[in-house]
Amino acid sequence: MKKSAWQRWASSKRQRILVEQLNTARRTAAAQLSEAAVPSPGVDADLLLSFVTGDSRAELKLRELRGESLTEGQYAQYLDLVNRRAQRIPLQHLTGEAYFRYLTLKVGPGVFSPRPETETVVQVGLDFLGDVQGSRCVDLCSGSGAIAAALATELRSAQVWAVELSDEAISYTRANCEPYGVTVLHQDASALPPQLHGSIDLVISNPPYIPPHAVPREQEVREHDPQMALYGLGEDGLQIPRLVSAEAKRLLRGGGLYVMEHAEVQAASAAAMLIELGFTQVTGHLDLSGRPRATSALAPLT
Repeated sequence: MKKSAWQRWASSKRQRILVEQLNTARRTAAAQLSEAAVPSPGVDADLLLSFVTGDSRAELKLRELRGESLTEGQYAQYLDLVNRRAQRIPLQHLTGEAYFRYLTLKVGPGVFSPRPETETVVQVGLDFLGDVQGSRCVDLCSGSGAIAAALATELRSAQVWAVELSDEAISYTRANCEPYGVTVLHQDASALPPQLHGSIDLVISNPPYIPPHAVPREQEVREHDPQMALYGLGEDGLQIPRLVSAEAKRLLRGGGLYVMEHAEVQAASAAAMLIELGFTQVTGHLDLSGRPRATSALAPLT
C-alpha cells in the first residue's frame, strides 16, 4: 500500500529523531536538569543515559561519533528518568547504584547514599593500617555498607564487621558487604557483643550527626534520605555519635584508631567529645574540598 504524504513525513520525522537522540537527547536532558537546579546536570544526564544503554560514558561518546541512536524503548525510558530526576529524586534511587571508591554499591529508598567525602574518611583508616595483614575492622552505623565493603576489598586478609540498626537499610548492608566476606550485624551500634571488645584495630563510623534544628540544604537529602541516618539527636547533634564513640573505645585495642565523620561546624565539638571519652592524639581531617569533615583518635594504651 502506498504511504500517504503524512505517513511519509511521520516516518521521516521519526527516523531523524532517532538518529539525533544520542546527540540531542543528552543536551536537552542536561538543560532540563539545569533548569530544575539539579547540582550536576550534565553529569547526571550522562549517567542516566549510560544506565539506560548499559554503556560507559566513553562508549556513549564513541556511539555519538558513529551516528548511532537509541531504540524507541530506550528513549522513552530516558525521558522518564530525566523527568523524575528533575523532580529531585536522587540519581542513586533511579539507577539503584552508587559509586564508592572502587565499588559499585546497591542503594535505594530507605538507605543513605554514600558521599564522596566519606571516601577520604576510609583513606584515613587505610593509611593508619598500612600493609598490615589480618587487621580487624568495624564499621559502625554502616548503612549501605560502603565503608565496610571498601575496607574488606582494599585490605589484605582483613576481618571486617558492618553494624546497622535500620530494618530498611540492613538489606542493602548485606547485599553490599556479604559478597566480600564482611560479617553483618543487625543491631544497635552502641552495644556490640562483649567478645569483640578490646580486639579491634580500626573503627570507622559515619553516624547520624545533623542537629535537630539544622535542615539539610540539598533537596534530595532533605526529602529522600532516611531521617534515622541524618539526625544525631541532642542540641548539638552529637548524642548518637557520643554513644557510638564510646562503643568504639570499648572495641579498640590499645593504640587502635577511631575515625568519625561529622559536619564541618562540629569539628571542635567532636574533638572535645573524643578527648572527654579518653581518646588520645585527637586529629582533625579535611575532605577533598578542604572542609573539616572527620576526626580521628587513638584508644589509650593500657
